[in-house]
Amino acid sequence: MKCPYCGCAESKVVDSRPTDEGERIRRRRECFNCSKRFTTYEIVETTPLMIVKRDNSREPFDREKLTNGLLRACEKRPISLDQIDEVIDKVESKIYGSMEREVSSKKVGEITLEYLKDLDEVAYVRFASVYRQFADIHSFMDELEKMLKEK
Repeated sequence: MKCPYCGCAESKVVDSRPTDEGERIRRRRECFNCSKRFTTYEIVETTPLMIVKRDNSREPFDREKLTNGLLRACEKRPISLDQIDEVIDKVESKIYGSMEREVSSKKVGEITLEYLKDLDEVAYVRFASVYRQFADIHSFMDELEKMLKEK
């Protein structure tokens, strides 16, 4: 596995544990060259899950895109990378667990919001503002009022 920091192809596995009810193995690795640690995931290759976008185009599910969206939503919040990984694992597990070969991007967003709401309200609102494409301050306030009523 290539080190994301220095590009060295040699690393050792420091820790290995199953996630997603044994569907995936999470491995912590340490680079032999720069000694930095990074995480890799080992999964069984399956039929690709296709995401149906709003314009009806289709693309394969990309964990990295979801990670980037969550990192932006959680920026400067007291949320660890492990917590973000856990949310992504849960979302991915729920999507693959549905046994559907095509899932709408709307459904992926709703599932993500479901887990984010429990993790951090500010990150939830940030993610919702991009995902739901709030047109103006009123739609933003409607979402906040809905959250307050649920409390």
